[in-house]
Amino acid sequence: MTQSYSLDLRVRVAAFVEAGHSCRAAAQHFGVSESCAIKLMQRQRQFGSPAPARQSRPDAASWCPMRPS
Repeated sequence: MTQSYSLDLRVRVAAFVEAGHSCRAAAQHFGVSESCAIKLMQRQRQFGSPAPARQSRPDAASWCPMRPS
């Protein structure tokens, strides 16, 4: 299973593009794919944040009532 990019990286990519650079330049600068930079900017424009839509795996304590905290 792949890991999501950190929120810090997502915010830096979005800020780089909003500062006037292209998504392609941001992708090359931060070492992510061009499609990742484009999708981050789409998410930024649509939701106001480049954060992922949902967590990939919820914390076990939050959904399993039998698990001790």
